Amino acid sequence: MLVPHPPMLLAPQNTKENDMKEQKLSIDASLSNIPSQFIWPDHEKPCLTPPKLQVPLIDLKGFLSGDPQAMSTACSEVNEACKKHGFFLVVNHGVDSDLIAQAHKLIDDFFCMPLSEKQKAQRKLGEHYGYANSFIGRFSSKLPWKETLSFGYSTDKSSKTVEEYFVNVMGEDFRQFGTVYQDYCEAMSNLSLGIMELLGMSLGVGNRYFRDFYEGNDSVMRLNYYPPCQKPDLTLGTGPHCDPTSLTILHQDQVEGLQVFVDEKWYSVTPKEDAFVVNIGDTFMALSNGIFKSCMHRAVVNSKIVRKSLAFFLCPNMEKVVTPPKDLVNKENPRKYPDFTWPSLLEFTQKHYRADTRTLDAFSMWLLQEKNN
Repeated sequence: MLVPHPPMLLAPQNTKENDMKEQKLSIDASLSNIPSQFIWPDHEKPCLTPPKLQVPLIDLKGFLSGDPQAMSTACSEVNEACKKHGFFLVVNHGVDSDLIAQAHKLIDDFFCMPLSEKQKAQRKLGEHYGYANSFIGRFSSKLPWKETLSFGYSTDKSSKTVEEYFVNVMGEDFRQFGTVYQDYCEAMSNLSLGIMELLGMSLGVGNRYFRDFYEGNDSVMRLNYYPPCQKPDLTLGTGPHCDPTSLTILHQDQVEGLQVFVDEKWYSVTPKEDAFVVNIGDTFMALSNGIFKSCMHRAVVNSKIVRKSLAFFLCPNMEKVVTPPKDLVNKENPRKYPDFTWPSLLEFTQKHYRADTRTLDAFSMWLLQEKNN
């Protein structure tokens, strides 16, 4: 059933005015009184000592090896977690630990540069990629206490999309950045295909269905950098949201900060150095016909130490139509969302609607309205 509420459209933005505001509101970890735009309302202020979320720890190597017991256990645990909140951890994932360490080191190297250097990659209003130290372009208040760098990744073997991005935007000196993150994105894409086998088996549609769907993905990589904040109880590193993408594969450093909203309460997800946090996004929730959940989550900051994370957002090929397998549609579980393509949902969340727990319902209403106009 679609929730009968109209989409909450974002107001038009004043580009010049917002650019001026953004320059004035660069994050300063030494500020004892943080700017009011970074102070969140009382009902959204963070809980800095939440209980721990119990998420299953999946041995991916065991699952992919074909061992019946390992496969059965992994499918059962993932099915239970994804029907409830969509989060689990994977270990024995096959990603080189040296590559992960390099990727984390380059986060430091990039975000510790002078602001003028980072702004060579400044994200422009209406664009999806680039550097951002606030999100005034979309929202005029409740700013996140973080800096990010986002860029695209394509499985198209004829194009080194990530390496080209760094060289084109930052210059030849950044080719090494591009090489490392090109390799990291390729590792994440391969890892995500293994996870898609697990999700397919967990949903009872076989190990190839979702893997084949995402073989030629057009995905997004984001580097997150959360500076210390002298008033961490007043702000958030990332506000509450559900990911509109298909699947997020997150590697946290050893600083806690990720929180998930389950059963009307916030829980923290403890960092584990040899594990990736995996969570379902709205696009895969639609692909599973609502069986697997995209869950609200956020990031908090602290007053003492930088927190960093590497987030790979798996997205289908731009041309693929998101429609659930026939086996997941029946009288007990009828179609919940209309067919769509990933670019149309991305455009909706960038131009019309701030991603939240109702994004898919609002997007479905919007699609139907557009079709009837």
